[in-house]
Amino acid sequence: MAELLYRLGRLSARRAWIVIGAWLVVLAIAVGGFLIGFKGLSSSFDIPGTASSEVIAELEDKLPDFGGASGTIAFETENGEAFTDEQRAEISDLAAGAVDLPDVANVVDPFDTEAQRAEQAQTIADGRTQITDGTAQLQQAQDQIDAGIAQLDAAQTQLDAAREQASLSPAPDQALAAIEAQQAGLDAQRQQLTDGQTQLDTSRAELETQSAKLETGARLLDLAAGIRTVSEDETAALVNIAFTEPRLELSEESKQAVIEHFESTPIDGVEVAISTDIAQGVPEILGPGEVVGVAFAAIVLLVMLGSVIAASLPIVTAIVGVAIGVVGSLAFSGVVQMASVTPVLGVMLGLAVGIDYSLFIVNRHRKQLLQGAEVRESIGLANGTAGNAVVFAGATVVVALLALNVTGVPFLGLMGTVGAACVAVAVLIAVTLTPAILGLVGRRLLSRRRRARVEAGHNHAAGKPVRPMSTIRAVLTVIVGAAALLAIATPALSMRLGLPDGSSEPQGSTTYNAYMITSDAFGEGATGPLLVTADLPAGLDDDQVTEAQLAVAEAISDEDSVSAVAPIAVSDDNRLAAFQVIPDEGPNSVSTDELVRALRAMPAIDGDITLGVAGQAAINIDISENLADVLPLYLTVVVGLSLLIMIVVFRSLLVPLIATGGFMLSLFATFGALTAVFQWGWGAEFIGIQNTGPVLSFLPVILVGILFGLAMDYQLFLASGMREAFVHGSPARLAVAEGFRAGRSVVTAAALIMISVFSGFIFADATIVRGFGFGLAVGVLIDAFVVRMLIVPALMHLVGEGAWWLPRWLDRIVPDVDVEGAALERKHHLVEADPAN
Repeated sequence: MAELLYRLGRLSARRAWIVIGAWLVVLAIAVGGFLIGFKGLSSSFDIPGTASSEVIAELEDKLPDFGGASGTIAFETENGEAFTDEQRAEISDLAAGAVDLPDVANVVDPFDTEAQRAEQAQTIADGRTQITDGTAQLQQAQDQIDAGIAQLDAAQTQLDAAREQASLSPAPDQALAAIEAQQAGLDAQRQQLTDGQTQLDTSRAELETQSAKLETGARLLDLAAGIRTVSEDETAALVNIAFTEPRLELSEESKQAVIEHFESTPIDGVEVAISTDIAQGVPEILGPGEVVGVAFAAIVLLVMLGSVIAASLPIVTAIVGVAIGVVGSLAFSGVVQMASVTPVLGVMLGLAVGIDYSLFIVNRHRKQLLQGAEVRESIGLANGTAGNAVVFAGATVVVALLALNVTGVPFLGLMGTVGAACVAVAVLIAVTLTPAILGLVGRRLLSRRRRARVEAGHNHAAGKPVRPMSTIRAVLTVIVGAAALLAIATPALSMRLGLPDGSSEPQGSTTYNAYMITSDAFGEGATGPLLVTADLPAGLDDDQVTEAQLAVAEAISDEDSVSAVAPIAVSDDNRLAAFQVIPDEGPNSVSTDELVRALRAMPAIDGDITLGVAGQAAINIDISENLADVLPLYLTVVVGLSLLIMIVVFRSLLVPLIATGGFMLSLFATFGALTAVFQWGWGAEFIGIQNTGPVLSFLPVILVGILFGLAMDYQLFLASGMREAFVHGSPARLAVAEGFRAGRSVVTAAALIMISVFSGFIFADATIVRGFGFGLAVGVLIDAFVVRMLIVPALMHLVGEGAWWLPRWLDRIVPDVDVEGAALERKHHLVEADPAN
């Protein structure tokens, strides 16, 4: 590999314009693909096959109006007073006009909804009055029938006595005939009363049935009392919008059409805000913070390399690599669904590793020029040595990112693939375009003063003699460093995972305002309602379905943390009922999390009605649990493959194990810092976070892959120098000090560059991007400066020669990759330049 890269470096330097032209052609192809294939990005995250996605699929099948995406438009009066009639009319007009927007299935007018609620309440009140009046009338009729029966019974008694007397009279037949005539009259009257009683019983049964239906409706209305679209003081209103397309398939154009519709027609005295379901769009790929980060990286490069040309080169090549990697990836957005944060991750990694990888080669070439080397020979050797290390370092990062595909989570796998592609492009750029530009620049890479010293024969002087650290210092370094990282990691024990809601959006943004209006006027739970489905038994008629809805609603309301519940739809076959449930708190609260789990664990209602739960809180749980399930497999794959790479590179068993153990320390410390800032709120205001919440659900998995790859990069550049010194005869502990001294400056600069690039994303508008930037910046800071430069060298000092032990049988089968290119250096001696040239 080293020899191949040496030849590639010399060829690139000799054919510089061809190489540059080839990369410009690749860039043009990527831009053309983007113009043709870019179809937009998704701002939603989901995992197929989860409990919530199955509920959505069932709704799409039987209740399609409720299976699509949804969102709210929040209105609030600016003076804190109730809406005027004119304001109500304008809001209703906007709601009516939104029905014709693309992919909009239904729009709920808040004032119509509240009017219907009031009408239902009045209908129930009127019905109760009618039932009370009807009951009184029935009782009056019953009293009359009872009085008539009593009178008939008295007449019958008298008639029976007269019959007995008539039978004793001299002319009984004549007397009895008259009595029988009276008896017939009594019987006819009794039959009339019996018929009247039958009618009365029928009316009473009907009244009881109507009363039961009325009370069922009244009970359902009471249970839904907390679900409102207009606040009680009439200062706020919510327009609910349902889309025909599911969340993951809803286009950005349809969302923007809704936003433009409601924001383009301002209502005097009314503020309008759009919920995150609609307005959380694609984050900016580059912003002011990122520019500042790159500017700081340029300062680091200038300080280290000593000239503007040398400092500019890594940035230029990194930008070209990012443009190719990210724009090329976006060209496939029409083929695969791509999350909005995916290209941002590509930019982060592409810039950071692109600058670093080019820096390693430029720095090696610069040192050789200072020693008087001929330009092209130096470029070839720098490419074969530092470039060889770059290839192996990049391979480690690529492996870690591609391994995200084993999680089985599509959007994570795609993020990893795009990130890996950007890193791979950065590696290719570093070993081809960087040598080409170096060939064009020649000795102008050095400052004038440095060039003058070299031409005068004053080559770069050797440094001071290196001494190994003391054993006591090594022990203290390991103990103090590990203790400090464990202390920082402590908050991670209480880490909660979730997806960001409107409260974590930038203060003053439309999504933040929508969250606050909804939370203040309708309760925090209204910001993230749950969608609950009930599978009903077959054969139920409409009345039985209503009774089943009440049974389900009451069972749900009996759970803790339920503010309100309302049935919202029933399928045509009466087999699926949908309910809206408003929790007491927001979707990221502990109580709502517990409520979702309680509803899912609830036994069948009435023996055969089972529930399903969807909504943001349910999706949070599903994503978190699925990622927790796949994390062990992911760690096994990433760590296993990387260990194999490091065993081959270092020809050691302990060095890869020490490197991995150090990574676990830095990873948990990073998780602790994330939890402390984003969940606990420690120092959150300094990065513009107004409201804290759970850590982004898929951020830990992403950080595992990226930070492991980057950590192994620094391990490679430091430990390979230690191994080279040991192989050349230095005692093990002295080799640690020599290798550390040889690599510390470039690793320090590389780490500072990565930290500055990642830190630029901390101040992005999108909360998701902030989390990525903070986690990566802190992770690199901890791993590079605490683990790689303090703990790992101290541990290797304590282990001594055992660090480089490898079983003989393994030593025979492991290929010698010579990552530092020692054999290449022996084969190709540096050719000194002619001072006269």
